Amino acid sequence: MTDLIVNDRPVRFNMDPQTPLLWALRDAANLTGTKYGCGSGDCGACMVLIDGEALRSCLVTLAECEGRVVVTVEGLSRDRSHPVQQALVAEQAIQCGFCTPGIVMAAAALLRTNADPSEDQIKQAITNLCRCGVYPRLVRAIQRAGRVTRRAERISAAPAPGIDAKDAAAAVPAMRAD
Repeated sequence: MTDLIVNDRPVRFNMDPQTPLLWALRDAANLTGTKYGCGSGDCGACMVLIDGEALRSCLVTLAECEGRVVVTVEGLSRDRSHPVQQALVAEQAIQCGFCTPGIVMAAAALLRTNADPSEDQIKQAITNLCRCGVYPRLVRAIQRAGRVTRRAERISAAPAPGIDAKDAAAAVPAMRAD
């Protein structure tokens, strides 16, 4: 059995200690925000924070996580209010969304250590693959999230989960057809 803290909760996994953390999170803990992309650590879709460091969960075994603190995208912000999540939406830096959880986790780790990253620092830290090619918007979004983190800017939040769609739509000006 492997004991660790996942999203601020103690968890005991009764699985083979050599199981990749990715599968323990997805299959045993039902935390499906952590995505399986390649299984070889190349894409970053499975990125989580382990003791505050962004790591690819497909390359880390349960045994290596014994006693450590793991944060998944579900645990980063339950109401989607984390500056990275808000900035990605505000900058329209999400297309299909498959890579988004891993990018969010990598960007959150970067901003914890550097709230004012340059474009080059972002490109070095965010090595996740995005098949939709949102990279220019991604850089802008992470820089914007940094400004929010430094309290130099505010972002009007997207509706929290559970908001009725017609109530959320009522707050958006009507689109003109012409």
